[in-house]
Amino acid sequence: MQKAPEKDLDEEDRYSFKVVVCGDPACGKTSTAMLPGETILGDDIAYIREIDSVAKAVNVEAGIFGIIKDVNPIDDVSIFNVLHNSGEIIFSNVLIKDGKPYWLGMGSELPKEGFNFSGKWYEGKKDEKGNEIPAAHKNARYAVTLKALENCDPELENPLGVELKGIMYGGRDTKAYVPVQQSFDWEHGIIAYGASLETETTFATIGKEGVPEINMMSIQDFISIPLGKNVRNNVEFGKKLENPPVVFGVNYFLQDKKGNYLNDPRDKHVWVKWMELRVYDEVDVIHAPTGNIPEYEDLRRLFKQVLDKDYRKEDYSKQFSIRIPENLAKIKRVRHFYKKNVTYTPEVLFWVLNQQYERLLKAKENYGNYISPEEFKEERN
Repeated sequence: MQKAPEKDLDEEDRYSFKVVVCGDPACGKTSTAMLPGETILGDDIAYIREIDSVAKAVNVEAGIFGIIKDVNPIDDVSIFNVLHNSGEIIFSNVLIKDGKPYWLGMGSELPKEGFNFSGKWYEGKKDEKGNEIPAAHKNARYAVTLKALENCDPELENPLGVELKGIMYGGRDTKAYVPVQQSFDWEHGIIAYGASLETETTFATIGKEGVPEINMMSIQDFISIPLGKNVRNNVEFGKKLENPPVVFGVNYFLQDKKGNYLNDPRDKHVWVKWMELRVYDEVDVIHAPTGNIPEYEDLRRLFKQVLDKDYRKEDYSKQFSIRIPENLAKIKRVRHFYKKNVTYTPEVLFWVLNQQYERLLKAKENYGNYISPEEFKEERN
Protein backbone atom coordinates (compact mmCIF):
# COMPACT_ATOMS: atom_id res chain seq x y z
CA MET A 1 0.00 0.00 0.00
CA GLN A 2 1.37 3.40 -0.97
CA LYS A 3 2.44 5.62 1.89
CA ALA A 4 1.36 9.24 2.12
CA PRO A 5 3.56 11.57 0.06
CA GLU A 6 6.01 13.74 1.98
CA LYS A 7 4.41 16.99 0.86
CA ASP A 8 2.31 19.77 2.29
CA LEU A 9 -1.24 18.50 2.76
CA ASP A 10 -2.66 21.92 1.91
CA GLU A 11 -1.25 22.07 -1.61
CA GLU A 12 -3.86 22.84 -4.24
CA ASP A 13 -3.43 19.50 -5.96
CA ARG A 14 -4.72 17.57 -2.96
CA TYR A 15 -7.79 15.42 -3.55
CA SER A 16 -11.27 16.82 -3.02
CA PHE A 17 -12.36 15.36 0.30
CA LYS A 18 -15.93 15.65 1.57
CA VAL A 19 -16.98 14.22 4.88
CA VAL A 20 -20.14 14.25 6.98
CA VAL A 21 -19.62 14.75 10.71
CA CYS A 22 -22.22 13.15 12.98
CA GLY A 23 -22.12 13.79 16.71
CA ASP A 24 -24.02 14.76 19.83
CA PRO A 25 -24.28 18.38 21.03
CA ALA A 26 -20.96 19.76 22.33
CA CYS A 27 -19.02 16.89 20.76
CA GLY A 28 -17.03 18.92 18.25
CA LYS A 29 -19.08 18.92 15.03
CA THR A 30 -18.82 22.65 14.39
CA SER A 31 -15.16 22.97 15.34
CA THR A 32 -14.36 20.01 13.10
CA ALA A 33 -16.28 21.53 10.19
CA MET A 34 -14.48 24.85 10.75
CA LEU A 35 -10.90 23.60 10.82
CA PRO A 36 -8.42 26.23 9.55
CA GLY A 37 -7.39 25.75 5.93
CA GLU A 38 -10.38 23.55 5.09
CA THR A 39 -13.58 24.46 3.24
CA ILE A 40 -16.98 24.02 4.85
CA LEU A 41 -20.30 22.82 3.45
CA GLY A 42 -22.08 22.66 6.79
CA ASP A 43 -21.67 21.72 10.42
CA ASP A 44 -24.86 19.96 11.43
CA ILE A 45 -27.20 18.23 8.97
CA ALA A 46 -26.52 16.61 5.62
CA TYR A 47 -29.12 14.96 3.42
CA ILE A 48 -27.61 12.04 1.56
CA ARG A 49 -29.04 10.18 -1.43
CA GLU A 50 -27.85 7.61 -3.92
CA ILE A 51 -27.39 8.92 -7.47
CA ASP A 52 -25.99 6.47 -10.03
CA SER A 53 -24.56 4.31 -7.22
CA VAL A 54 -22.78 7.31 -5.68
CA ALA A 55 -23.57 8.88 -2.30
CA LYS A 56 -24.34 12.58 -2.83
CA ALA A 57 -24.79 14.98 0.09
CA VAL A 58 -26.40 18.44 0.35
CA ASN A 59 -26.86 20.92 3.17
CA VAL A 60 -30.30 22.53 3.24
CA GLU A 61 -29.46 24.85 6.11
CA ALA A 62 -28.44 28.47 5.54
CA GLY A 63 -25.96 28.82 8.36
CA ILE A 64 -24.37 27.62 11.56
CA PHE A 65 -25.97 27.52 15.01
CA GLY A 66 -23.10 26.56 17.29
CA ILE A 67 -22.14 26.37 20.94
CA ILE A 68 -19.84 29.29 21.69
CA LYS A 69 -18.33 28.08 24.98
CA ASP A 70 -14.55 27.61 24.70
CA VAL A 71 -14.36 29.15 21.22
CA ASN A 72 -11.00 30.91 21.44
CA PRO A 73 -8.31 32.23 19.07
CA ILE A 74 -6.03 29.23 19.61
CA ASP A 75 -8.28 26.16 19.38
CA ASP A 76 -10.97 27.51 17.01
CA VAL A 77 -9.29 30.10 14.83
CA SER A 78 -11.82 30.17 12.00
CA ILE A 79 -14.89 30.45 14.23
CA PHE A 80 -13.25 33.03 16.48
CA ASN A 81 -12.34 35.23 13.51
CA VAL A 82 -15.89 35.07 12.13
CA LEU A 83 -17.33 36.11 15.47
CA HIS A 84 -15.08 39.18 15.52
CA ASN A 85 -15.76 40.34 11.96
CA SER A 86 -18.44 42.81 10.99
CA GLY A 87 -21.62 41.22 9.70
CA GLU A 88 -24.86 39.65 10.87
CA ILE A 89 -24.28 37.45 13.91
CA ILE A 90 -26.86 36.32 16.46
CA PHE A 91 -25.63 35.66 19.99
CA SER A 92 -27.74 34.02 22.69
CA ASN A 93 -27.12 33.53 26.41
CA VAL A 94 -23.81 35.40 26.34
CA LEU A 95 -22.75 38.23 28.65
CA ILE A 96 -23.26 41.72 27.23
CA LYS A 97 -21.15 44.64 28.40
CA ASP A 98 -20.99 47.98 26.54
CA GLY A 99 -22.67 46.37 23.57
CA LYS A 100 -20.08 43.58 23.22
CA PRO A 101 -20.63 39.82 23.73
CA TYR A 102 -18.51 37.73 26.08
CA TRP A 103 -18.60 34.00 26.70
CA LEU A 104 -16.96 31.31 28.80
CA GLY A 105 -13.58 30.09 27.59
CA MET A 106 -13.07 32.83 24.99
CA GLY A 107 -9.43 33.24 25.95
CA SER A 108 -9.62 36.69 27.53
CA GLU A 109 -10.70 38.20 30.83
CA LEU A 110 -14.46 38.68 31.21
CA PRO A 111 -16.13 41.81 32.61
CA LYS A 112 -17.15 41.77 36.26
CA GLU A 113 -20.68 42.88 35.42
CA GLY A 114 -23.14 43.17 32.57
CA PHE A 115 -26.37 41.60 31.35
CA ASN A 116 -26.87 37.86 30.75
CA PHE A 117 -29.57 35.18 30.92
CA SER A 118 -30.22 36.06 34.58
CA GLY A 119 -30.76 39.76 33.86
CA LYS A 120 -28.40 42.28 35.41
CA TRP A 121 -25.34 40.28 36.38
CA TYR A 122 -22.33 40.88 38.60
CA GLU A 123 -19.48 38.63 39.69
CA GLY A 124 -20.59 36.48 42.62
CA LYS A 125 -24.31 36.70 41.85
CA LYS A 126 -26.24 33.61 43.01
CA ASP A 127 -29.53 32.02 42.03
CA GLU A 128 -32.42 31.14 44.35
CA LYS A 129 -30.68 27.87 45.31
CA GLY A 130 -27.47 29.63 46.29
CA ASN A 131 -25.51 28.52 43.24
CA GLU A 132 -23.19 31.07 41.69
CA ILE A 133 -24.38 32.26 38.27
CA PRO A 134 -21.65 32.20 35.60
CA ALA A 135 -20.98 35.22 33.40
CA ALA A 136 -22.48 33.41 30.41
CA HIS A 137 -24.50 30.23 30.03
CA LYS A 138 -22.63 27.02 29.27
CA ASN A 139 -25.03 26.49 26.36
CA ALA A 140 -24.60 30.01 24.93
CA ARG A 141 -24.82 30.00 21.13
CA TYR A 142 -24.00 31.93 18.00
CA ALA A 143 -25.60 31.87 14.55
CA VAL A 144 -23.97 33.01 11.30
CA THR A 145 -24.70 32.48 7.63
CA LEU A 146 -22.44 30.04 5.83
CA LYS A 147 -21.84 32.50 3.01
CA ALA A 148 -20.22 34.90 5.48
CA LEU A 149 -17.39 32.42 6.03
CA GLU A 150 -14.22 32.91 4.03
CA ASN A 151 -13.83 29.15 3.75
CA CYS A 152 -17.38 28.46 2.51
CA ASP A 153 -17.12 25.69 -0.09
CA PRO A 154 -18.05 26.78 -3.64
CA GLU A 155 -20.16 23.63 -3.99
CA LEU A 156 -22.54 24.74 -1.22
CA GLU A 157 -25.47 25.38 -3.55
CA ASN A 158 -24.83 22.61 -6.05
CA PRO A 159 -28.34 21.10 -6.47
CA LEU A 160 -26.86 17.66 -7.20
CA GLY A 161 -24.81 17.73 -4.02
CA VAL A 162 -21.22 16.62 -3.62
CA GLU A 163 -19.82 13.11 -3.63
CA LEU A 164 -19.46 11.89 -0.07
CA LYS A 165 -16.12 10.23 0.63
CA GLY A 166 -16.26 9.72 4.38
CA ILE A 167 -18.55 9.65 7.41
CA MET A 168 -17.33 10.15 10.95
CA TYR A 169 -19.38 9.39 14.06
CA GLY A 170 -18.38 10.81 17.42
CA GLY A 171 -19.75 11.19 20.93
CA ARG A 172 -18.37 12.03 24.37
CA ASP A 173 -16.71 8.76 25.33
CA THR A 174 -14.25 9.21 28.20
CA LYS A 175 -13.47 5.54 28.70
CA ALA A 176 -13.58 3.24 25.67
CA TYR A 177 -12.96 4.21 22.04
CA VAL A 178 -9.64 5.52 20.69
CA PRO A 179 -9.45 9.06 19.19
CA VAL A 180 -9.86 7.90 15.59
CA GLN A 181 -10.43 4.55 13.90
CA GLN A 182 -11.73 3.23 10.60
CA SER A 183 -14.41 0.59 10.33
CA PHE A 184 -13.68 -2.75 8.68
CA ASP A 185 -16.54 -2.21 6.23
CA TRP A 186 -19.79 -0.27 5.79
CA GLU A 187 -21.88 -2.52 8.07
CA HIS A 188 -19.29 -2.47 10.83
CA GLY A 189 -19.07 1.33 10.72
CA ILE A 190 -22.82 1.93 10.68
CA ILE A 191 -23.34 -0.40 13.63
CA ALA A 192 -20.18 -0.18 15.77
CA TYR A 193 -19.76 3.60 15.42
CA GLY A 194 -23.16 4.92 14.31
CA ALA A 195 -25.83 2.76 15.90
CA SER A 196 -23.60 2.30 18.97
CA LEU A 197 -22.85 5.99 19.40
CA GLU A 198 -22.70 6.53 23.14
CA THR A 199 -22.13 9.84 24.85
CA GLU A 200 -22.15 11.46 28.23
CA THR A 201 -24.81 14.13 28.62
CA THR A 202 -23.56 17.72 28.62
CA PHE A 203 -24.79 21.23 29.32
CA ALA A 204 -26.19 21.19 25.76
CA THR A 205 -28.71 18.48 26.66
CA ILE A 206 -31.61 18.44 29.07
CA GLY A 207 -31.02 16.85 32.45
CA LYS A 208 -27.89 16.03 34.45
CA GLU A 209 -24.40 16.26 33.01
CA GLY A 210 -22.07 13.27 32.78
CA VAL A 211 -24.72 10.54 32.40
CA PRO A 212 -23.84 7.95 29.70
CA GLU A 213 -26.56 7.27 27.15
CA ILE A 214 -26.98 5.71 23.72
CA ASN A 215 -27.87 8.19 20.98
CA MET A 216 -28.06 6.24 17.74
CA MET A 217 -26.18 8.18 15.05
CA SER A 218 -26.85 11.23 17.25
CA ILE A 219 -30.30 11.66 15.69
CA GLN A 220 -32.58 9.22 17.50
CA ASP A 221 -34.62 12.04 19.04
CA PHE A 222 -35.55 13.22 15.55
CA ILE A 223 -36.39 9.93 13.83
CA SER A 224 -40.04 9.39 12.92
CA ILE A 225 -39.77 5.64 12.21
CA PRO A 226 -38.80 2.79 14.55
CA LEU A 227 -35.09 3.01 15.41
CA GLY A 228 -34.47 -0.54 14.27
CA LYS A 229 -35.83 0.25 10.82
CA ASN A 230 -33.55 3.27 10.61
CA VAL A 231 -30.53 1.06 11.34
CA ARG A 232 -31.67 -1.35 8.63
CA ASN A 233 -32.16 1.51 6.16
CA ASN A 234 -28.62 2.73 6.79
CA VAL A 235 -27.17 -0.74 6.34
CA GLU A 236 -29.13 -1.31 3.13
CA PHE A 237 -28.18 2.14 1.77
CA GLY A 238 -24.55 1.08 1.56
CA LYS A 239 -25.48 -1.87 -0.66
CA LYS A 240 -26.72 0.56 -3.32
CA LEU A 241 -23.33 2.23 -3.62
CA GLU A 242 -20.46 1.21 -5.84
CA ASN A 243 -17.91 2.64 -3.38
CA PRO A 244 -19.60 3.45 -0.05
CA PRO A 245 -18.12 6.31 1.99
CA VAL A 246 -15.44 5.17 4.41
CA VAL A 247 -16.86 5.15 7.93
CA PHE A 248 -14.79 6.41 10.87
CA GLY A 249 -15.31 6.67 14.59
CA VAL A 250 -13.81 9.67 16.41
CA ASN A 251 -13.55 10.41 20.10
CA TYR A 252 -12.12 13.74 21.22
CA PHE A 253 -12.93 13.09 24.87
CA LEU A 254 -10.88 10.04 25.90
CA GLN A 255 -9.46 10.42 29.41
CA ASP A 256 -6.85 8.69 31.52
CA LYS A 257 -7.67 7.22 34.93
CA LYS A 258 -7.07 10.60 36.58
CA GLY A 259 -9.68 12.28 34.39
CA ASN A 260 -7.19 14.11 32.17
CA TYR A 261 -8.12 14.42 28.49
CA LEU A 262 -5.73 12.60 26.17
CA ASN A 263 -6.65 14.76 23.14
CA ASP A 264 -5.73 18.39 22.69
CA PRO A 265 -8.65 20.24 20.99
CA ARG A 266 -6.44 21.01 17.99
CA ASP A 267 -5.53 17.34 17.51
CA LYS A 268 -8.79 16.81 15.64
CA HIS A 269 -7.17 18.37 12.56
CA VAL A 270 -4.61 15.57 12.54
CA TRP A 271 -7.30 12.92 12.89
CA VAL A 272 -9.16 14.46 9.93
CA LYS A 273 -6.01 14.50 7.79
CA TRP A 274 -5.34 10.87 8.64
CA MET A 275 -8.91 10.00 7.62
CA GLU A 276 -8.36 11.82 4.35
CA LEU A 277 -5.27 9.72 3.65
CA ARG A 278 -7.20 6.56 4.49
CA VAL A 279 -9.99 7.45 2.06
CA TYR A 280 -7.40 7.33 -0.71
CA ASP A 281 -5.42 4.35 0.67
CA GLU A 282 -2.29 6.42 1.18
CA VAL A 283 -1.36 5.07 4.61
CA ASP A 284 -1.50 1.63 6.16
CA VAL A 285 -3.36 0.70 9.34
CA ILE A 286 -3.13 -1.55 12.37
CA HIS A 287 -6.01 -3.98 12.76
CA ALA A 288 -7.39 -3.68 16.31
CA PRO A 289 -10.50 -5.42 17.69
CA THR A 290 -12.63 -2.26 17.40
CA GLY A 291 -11.39 -1.08 14.00
CA ASN A 292 -8.38 -0.01 11.96
CA ILE A 293 -6.16 2.42 13.86
CA PRO A 294 -3.28 4.66 12.72
CA GLU A 295 0.39 3.76 12.79
CA TYR A 296 2.61 5.93 14.96
CA GLU A 297 4.96 7.12 12.20
CA ASP A 298 2.07 8.39 10.08
CA LEU A 299 0.64 10.39 12.97
CA ARG A 300 4.06 11.69 13.97
CA ARG A 301 4.55 13.10 10.48
CA LEU A 302 1.02 14.55 10.35
CA PHE A 303 1.37 16.27 13.72
CA LYS A 304 4.50 17.97 12.44
CA GLN A 305 2.96 18.94 9.10
CA VAL A 306 -0.42 20.10 10.36
CA LEU A 307 0.34 21.51 13.82
CA ASP A 308 4.14 21.81 13.81
CA LYS A 309 4.03 19.69 16.93
CA ASP A 310 6.23 16.83 18.08
CA TYR A 311 4.13 13.74 18.72
CA ARG A 312 5.52 11.42 21.35
CA LYS A 313 5.33 7.64 21.20
CA GLU A 314 4.17 7.74 24.81
CA ASP A 315 1.14 9.85 23.88
CA TYR A 316 0.35 7.55 20.96
CA SER A 317 0.41 4.52 23.22
CA LYS A 318 -1.94 6.15 25.75
CA GLN A 319 -4.39 7.32 23.09
CA PHE A 320 -4.54 4.19 20.98
CA SER A 321 -4.24 1.39 23.52
CA ILE A 322 -7.31 -0.83 23.42
CA ARG A 323 -9.14 -0.88 26.74
CA ILE A 324 -10.73 -4.31 26.83
CA PRO A 325 -12.96 -4.04 29.96
CA GLU A 326 -14.36 -0.66 28.93
CA ASN A 327 -15.08 -1.82 25.38
CA LEU A 328 -16.73 -5.04 26.52
CA ALA A 329 -18.94 -3.03 28.89
CA LYS A 330 -19.85 -0.67 26.07
CA ILE A 331 -21.02 -3.52 23.84
CA LYS A 332 -23.12 -4.94 26.67
CA ARG A 333 -24.83 -1.58 27.13
CA VAL A 334 -25.51 -1.23 23.41
CA ARG A 335 -26.93 -4.75 23.10
CA HIS A 336 -29.13 -4.19 26.15
CA PHE A 337 -30.40 -0.90 24.72
CA TYR A 338 -31.45 -2.47 21.42
CA LYS A 339 -33.00 -5.55 23.02
CA LYS A 340 -34.97 -3.57 25.61
CA ASN A 341 -35.87 -0.30 23.88
CA VAL A 342 -35.81 -0.85 20.12
CA THR A 343 -38.18 -2.71 17.81
CA TYR A 344 -37.42 -4.08 14.34
CA THR A 345 -33.70 -4.26 15.13
CA PRO A 346 -31.97 -6.12 12.27
CA GLU A 347 -30.09 -9.27 13.26
CA VAL A 348 -26.95 -7.92 11.59
CA LEU A 349 -26.62 -5.39 14.44
CA PHE A 350 -26.24 -8.13 17.04
CA TRP A 351 -24.02 -10.15 14.72
CA VAL A 352 -21.59 -7.26 14.22
CA LEU A 353 -21.54 -6.45 17.93
CA ASN A 354 -21.02 -10.09 18.85
CA GLN A 355 -18.13 -10.36 16.38
CA GLN A 356 -16.48 -7.34 17.99
CA TYR A 357 -17.08 -8.81 21.44
CA GLU A 358 -15.36 -12.02 20.40
CA ARG A 359 -12.38 -10.12 18.96
CA LEU A 360 -12.01 -8.27 22.24
CA LEU A 361 -12.14 -11.49 24.26
CA LYS A 362 -9.50 -13.08 22.05
CA ALA A 363 -7.26 -10.03 22.40
CA LYS A 364 -7.71 -10.13 26.18
CA GLU A 365 -6.70 -13.79 26.24
CA ASN A 366 -3.54 -13.01 24.25
CA TYR A 367 -2.44 -9.69 25.75
CA GLY A 368 -4.46 -8.77 28.84
CA ASN A 369 -6.91 -5.97 29.62
CA TYR A 370 -5.01 -2.97 28.24
CA ILE A 371 -3.21 -3.51 24.98
CA SER A 372 -0.67 -1.26 23.29
CA PRO A 373 -1.25 -0.71 19.55
CA GLU A 374 2.26 -2.05 18.96
CA GLU A 375 1.08 -5.50 20.04
CA PHE A 376 -1.40 -5.59 17.15
CA LYS A 377 1.21 -4.27 14.74
CA GLU A 378 3.61 -7.04 15.70
CA GLU A 379 0.79 -9.55 15.37
CA ARG A 380 0.20 -8.35 11.78
CA ASN A 381 3.91 -8.70 10.96
